[in-house]
Order: sequence, then structure tokens, then C-alpha cells
Amino acid sequence: MSAMSQVQAVEISSSQTNGEWDQVEIEFQDRSILCVDCGQDFIWTAGEQLFFHDKGLRNEPKRCKPCKQAKNERLAAIAAAQATGMRQRIEVTVLCAQCGQQTTVPFYPSQGRPVFCRSCFLVNRNADGHDS
Repeated sequence: MSAMSQVQAVEISSSQTNGEWDQVEIEFQDRSILCVDCGQDFIWTAGEQLFFHDKGLRNEPKRCKPCKQAKNERLAAIAAAQATGMRQRIEVTVLCAQCGQQTTVPFYPSQGRPVFCRSCFLVNRNADGHDS
């Protein structure tokens, strides 16, 4: 097992009460985070945390680097299609949340929401009292 990285930062700010400068030491350590897209753990390094802190970013990352890159590519494709006025038909490969079969859907799935193949979708829809 590899050693965890540590990065220390010193933050200096003016004290509200007496006008003097306060020095606060902040220590960052590598952290494991669960990716919201693929469900795999990824490491948010101490150096990345320091970068977030220095830039004033408050929220920790939600996606691993490959999922973040894939999301950015999807957004870029959508923006390019909208800019050209083209109606872009998308097809995303997913695993059905019920039967596990690989299928395609004409949308980008939302995080945390199940996606079903056509058969399972129709069974679930009919079970909820909707008619075909």
C-alpha cells in the first residue's frame, strides 16, 4: 500500500478584532471518493485539494478523471450540435438496472437514476398502472 501524500498550506488573513494578521495552517491528505457515474473509488490527491483551495473551489470532485472527460466530451458534442442547428440523435450504451442486459437509450442517463432495457421498462410501466 502506498503512503498517502500530504500537503500543507498556510493561510494568512487579517483578524477582524485587532487588525493583526492571523496565520492558519491547513493540511491536505489524499482522499478516496466514489465516482457518481461509474461507481468506482478514485483518489483526490493532496495536491489537487490544494489547487481547489487556492482557486476557491468549495465542492470536491464527483467524477473520476475518465468520467469527467467523457462528460466534457458529451457536453461539447451537444454544444456543437446546437451551434450548427443540427438535431443530433444520440445513442448511449448502458446496462439495464433490472436484468443487467446491455442496451442503448436515446438520452444521457441522470446520475443515481435506474435505466432499463425496453422489456423491463414496459414491465415496470405496466406494473405502475399505465396501459401500453
